[in-house]
Amino acid sequence: MLSFEVEGGREAVWLVNNGTKLMSITCGLGDTKTLVTHPATTTHGRLTNEEKAKAGITEGLIRVSVGLENIDDIIADVDFALAQLS
Repeated sequence: MLSFEVEGGREAVWLVNNGTKLMSITCGLGDTKTLVTHPATTTHGRLTNEEKAKAGITEGLIRVSVGLENIDDIIADVDFALAQLS
């Protein structure tokens, strides 16, 4: 499991998540497949903005649950998705 933030908030997260080809966009994590989610609107979506801030959940946060695919393929997918921000 890893998480990282992108500048640009929710709109930037959608660009990155929609730019993935290998990863599946999901609201839950726990599979043998690599999954990507936006905690602010999924796992922590019911929290107030104050509660999210206390938990470190920002609008630009992306969480990835790394699966069993080839690591080079996963890295290439992340690189391609992040290129959508350029």
